[in-house]
Parts: sequence; structure tokens; C-alpha cells
Amino acid sequence: MKVTPESFVEKFELEKQAANADKRIAMVSTHGYVAAEPPLGMPDTGGQVVFVIELSRKLAQLGYQVDIWTRQFEGQVAEEKVDEGVRILRVPCGGDDFIAKEFLHKWIPEWSRNALAKISAEGLSYEFINSHYWDAGLAGEILSEHLACPHVHTPHSVGTWKRQKMETDFPEDKDGFDEVYNFSTRIENEQKIYDECSIVVATSPIQMDMFFEDYGLAKDRVVMIPPGYDDTRFYPVSDATRESLREKFGFEGRVITSIGRLSRNKGFDLLVDAFAVVAKRFDDVRLFMPLGSESESQAEDPMLSDIVKQIHKLGLEDRVTITQSLDDELMPDFYRASDLFCLPSRYEPFGMTAVEAMASGAPTVVTTNGGLYRTLEYGKDALYADSFDALDYGITMCKILEHPKISERLSENGSHKARSLFTWSGIAQQLIAAVEGFHGNPSSPGKLMPVA
Repeated sequence: MKVTPESFVEKFELEKQAANADKRIAMVSTHGYVAAEPPLGMPDTGGQVVFVIELSRKLAQLGYQVDIWTRQFEGQVAEEKVDEGVRILRVPCGGDDFIAKEFLHKWIPEWSRNALAKISAEGLSYEFINSHYWDAGLAGEILSEHLACPHVHTPHSVGTWKRQKMETDFPEDKDGFDEVYNFSTRIENEQKIYDECSIVVATSPIQMDMFFEDYGLAKDRVVMIPPGYDDTRFYPVSDATRESLREKFGFEGRVITSIGRLSRNKGFDLLVDAFAVVAKRFDDVRLFMPLGSESESQAEDPMLSDIVKQIHKLGLEDRVTITQSLDDELMPDFYRASDLFCLPSRYEPFGMTAVEAMASGAPTVVTTNGGLYRTLEYGKDALYADSFDALDYGITMCKILEHPKISERLSENGSHKARSLFTWSGIAQQLIAAVEGFHGNPSSPGKLMPVA
């Protein structure tokens, strides 16, 4: 049999998977609607859920068994299979109603007791625990202490940064932020989690800076691993295919798109103001925004009502379309059909939708207050603008619409950048490498120390 580099790599991967076959990883993500097919746009259900599901799938492809631990509510089943080697385990706490992520921490001790009882009943043990966001971080610390295994924490967003951005953007509402966002309790618990867990995972250079400056973490306690995307779903297509997709979505003329949950930090009001700048220059451009609502009825969401009033005030009601959030299966084609995709967030720890859009070939504009822009080369991979300056953002959008060569360059290079940095396979390998780069401290079971 002829040995080729490809067959050697395949043999190596199979041997590695076999070595990992009995190893199990716990992913803990307690808030929102965590499911094999997550209902994106539902309250507290967005990029983090996608992150957890996709990362778990890739870890399973490396040979691990992965349990995704979350909260059980609203009559959800206790166990759900995601893929071969990946399952979701739901544990109740705090009753059967939805609980917002800002206040779920009150019931985390109850959740942890119930989770530990299930772990004991099934005789489970874990190589490490990877928790996501601060509510799950509290749970991860409890599980780690009882199970004597390392705890790797991925915050996704950081309380000090979000509070600072909200206070800058909405200074008149500053006194009420704690009641709505629970910043004081959140930041206090974040500090505790970061101090006690084994590794803190930053998803962007901005986050790394904040962990060092705001929370005083040592540099050897933090690793940077960006979020990823599924490169088997998000990729460019031909112009002919794009035209058929535009018909599928009912797009006429050139279409600017954005998508996300209705939240003050997402900046959709900024995008409407910026689009007003674009609309004055181009008669054929439309704005299409599928928006998920925090309210059960989107029509009753006060943020949506404010945006609709803003659209009418600017005379853009014939140029802007708002729909309910799209099913996940439609997302790749949604990006491909777009002439320009915008991530207008005032605060965004990373920006998964922008990565997916770039990967799908859509020219993309992000903001300078997100975690993504520092990894992108302006004018080559994407453009970025000030998320507090609608005029700047609007003019930046105009550059792509005005100059086809810029649009073509961003479409091609943006997809290349996404493939080179942000695939889930590489991110899963980075996580495993980070854990393997540390060894257990015998005097502190479950904690990790740098290898000497």
C-alpha cells in the first residue's frame, strides 16, 4: 500500500480519535433555549448557543464525548441528542418559567445540586468543564470543585465593558441600569469566577485587554480563542445562484441586510439613521432586517416600536423592511443574497453574524466598538465605522455601494479571512491545546497551572 501524506494524516486523526474515545467534556451553558436546532432570536438565544453547539460537534469529531449542560424549563425534554457523541442534558431550577440571564444566578446553586445528582447517578467524569457566560461560570466552579476537574471559562461578553458602553450611550438611563442589567452583581461574580477558574478564554484582543486591566488577571491565566463558523454551510456561491437567492427572499434593487435580537446594544436604531444617509444618495437601495424580539409578541416590543417610529420620521417606510428573525437553515442564503451586510452593534464581544456574512461572500461593515474589527484589515477584509456616529457609518456603507471594486475585494478577501481564522475545527483544536498546555496542581484539585 502506497503511503501518501493524506493517508498518514487520516491514520493519525483516527488514532487520536480512538485515544479520546473514553474522554468526556462538559459544556455548561445555562441560560436561553439551548437545543440541537436552537430557536435563534428567542430571548437570550443567539450567537452563544450556536458557539456551544458547533464547538461541541467539532470536539466530538476529535473523538470526545460531549455533554452540554443547560437549564430545563417550559416542559423541555431532559435529554436531547445533537450528533454522534454530543447530547444536551437539561436540569431544572427556579420553576418552569423562562428566567433572564441577568437574574438566573439566584438559582444556580439549585441547578448545580441537581446536575451533580444526575452526574453521580450516571457515574460521569469529565476531562474538563467549559462554561459559557457568568451564570454558567458560577455553575462551572461548583461542578469543578465537586468533580476535581479543570474549569475553563468562556465569558463571551464582559460586564465592565458593557456597563461602560451603556453608560456612554444612554447616560440619562444610568441610574436604572442595575435594575435591568444587574451590572454590580454580574461584575462581582465575574471577578470571582475569573480568579478561581483554571483558564479564562478571551474571544478577541479587546477582551484580553479588559481581563488584564479591569479584572487584574495574570497573562498566563488567559488564552485567546475566537468564535467560529461552520465552513460547510457558509461559503460564497456564483452570481447566477445569488440571483436565484435574491428572488427567494424577494430582494429588489440593492439590499443592505442586518440581523439580530432587539437589544439596545445591537444598534439597529443607529443603522436606520445611517441608512437615511445612504437613501439620499441611492434610489435603488433597500434595508432588510430580520429582528428577534425579547417579547413573546414582536409587535409589543417597545424597542421595535421605537425603531418603526424612527423609520416613519425619516420617511423610509418604503425602503426598510423588518421581519421576524429567520430560521437558522436560511441564514447562509440570506447572507449570500445580500449586497452589503452590517453589524451596527454599540457593544459586541465578537460578532458571529459578521463572520458568517464574510464567509458567505457578503461585503461587510462592522463597528469599532466590537471585538472583531481588530482582527480585520480595513479596506481588504471589511470596513468599519464608529458605532456612535450614524453619519460615519452611513458614508462607510456608501463607499461599498459606490465602488464595485471595493465590494468585490471585500467579498473575496472577507471569505478568505473567515476561512483562515474562524473555522470551528481549528477552534476546537485550540481549546484542547490550551487545556493540554496546563497540568493539574496537586495541592488544588481541578485547577490548572502553566507547564514549567
